[in-house]
Amino acid sequence: MTMRLRLLAPLLAAALLAAGCSESGEPPAPDVLRVGLAAPATLLPADVRDQSGRMLAGALWTPLGDYDPATGKTTPRAAESVTSADRTTWTVKLKDGGQFHDGTPVTSQSYVDTWKAIGQENWQASRVVKDLLRAKEITAPDPLTIKLVLDRPSGQVPALLSSPALVPLPGSVLASRDWAGFTRHPVGNGPFRLDGDWQPSGGKLVRVTDAAGKARVIELKTGDAAAQYDEVKAGKLDLSTAVPGDRHEAMHTDFAQRHVMWALPSAAYLGFPLTAAHFSDATVRHGFALGSDRAALEAGVLGKQVDPAKSLLPPAVAPGERSSTCRPCTFDAGAGKSLVTQAEFPAGTPVHFGQSTANWLRPLAEQVTKAVGIPLAPEPGQGPFAIELNLMTPSPQEVLSEIVKATGYSSDGFADLLKSAEETESAESGEVYRLVENQLLRDLPVAPLWSGHGHAVWADRVGEVKATPFGGVDLSAASVR
Repeated sequence: MTMRLRLLAPLLAAALLAAGCSESGEPPAPDVLRVGLAAPATLLPADVRDQSGRMLAGALWTPLGDYDPATGKTTPRAAESVTSADRTTWTVKLKDGGQFHDGTPVTSQSYVDTWKAIGQENWQASRVVKDLLRAKEITAPDPLTIKLVLDRPSGQVPALLSSPALVPLPGSVLASRDWAGFTRHPVGNGPFRLDGDWQPSGGKLVRVTDAAGKARVIELKTGDAAAQYDEVKAGKLDLSTAVPGDRHEAMHTDFAQRHVMWALPSAAYLGFPLTAAHFSDATVRHGFALGSDRAALEAGVLGKQVDPAKSLLPPAVAPGERSSTCRPCTFDAGAGKSLVTQAEFPAGTPVHFGQSTANWLRPLAEQVTKAVGIPLAPEPGQGPFAIELNLMTPSPQEVLSEIVKATGYSSDGFADLLKSAEETESAESGEVYRLVENQLLRDLPVAPLWSGHGHAVWADRVGEVKATPFGGVDLSAASVR
């Protein structure tokens, strides 16, 4: 009898896993979704820069609108409308009936007070967000109306206001300024509320209003991405929101119809010191760009978590589709070396990278050294430097302002062109931003390297999984059976 039980035990365990049962033998309830994720750095929306934090913010809060990078259009969510007659004075009308999870109403004053706090606190809200919040006037004329008066025309306001950084916070936390307590138990206005405090191991979300076929409860478990991937395969988790590089190829077989990839609001560039004698010539900069093998970095040190750049603006914020890869985004060692030689770059002159902790600088230095014949070293110096962006808004204005600030780039007509793009309505700005992008690709103050992407895989019992750049996996949309 003992021997028979020993033989049956592995078979029984395998049967339980195949049936989707948990380690305890208990199958998940039909309305419960078990999700694996990396531990978020913070749950304060205006301070979020990581994928897990964005996903949780998307579950706990409803933004004013959603932005579609393919078209540049915004769709109202918490807002009824965002309008302006002159692109200087903007009126936001809120949908009636909005509530925080503590039962207090979401009003226009909730937004005004939250935005004032963002301007005062030392959070990571981007320069573009803080610039918007330094408007001449931000007021709440009535409980459902926000009025913004800018110091210059901007058509990017609908895109900027769709940022998850600008969601409202309840009056109690704004009065107490107990941000540490709030990150343990955030209170939002979104489709889910947090049941209990957030723990290092995870937490539980409960849907505010039941929806047929959708998860009512979401059990969140933090941990290692590779282990969580395997747990989805074994039936111990329903959804994993990250896929490590060593599972990337297997994903297409293990989860052939049950995986998704999406653009993240992150990008990397190789910036050039435009005032340095060796890099004042755009020909040299183009040579270094062509000597950068982005695909090799993506498959190597970057662990298949990125897409090699096809354009200067990353897909998460680029209005309009890109059908081809920009010339400075391609790897062509022969052409790169030819350009550097043509520019009469001093042979044998060592080039030292600018100060950076980026782990990809050393392999990039080795690539470019081999490709163009100029000795590069990752030690700090007056050479090219890393620019890594984690964006907080879906407006191209944020990317461009960071590039200009980092490099000091300017040229005849560029400031006017950038101003024209900013003033153009978000939904109509794609063509003007393409002109801005083309000028930067011609003068090349930065070489585009890559943009980030996210992955998710899920079990058979899960359906309707979709993701967006600034919200990650939409937990409210996932269905369970």
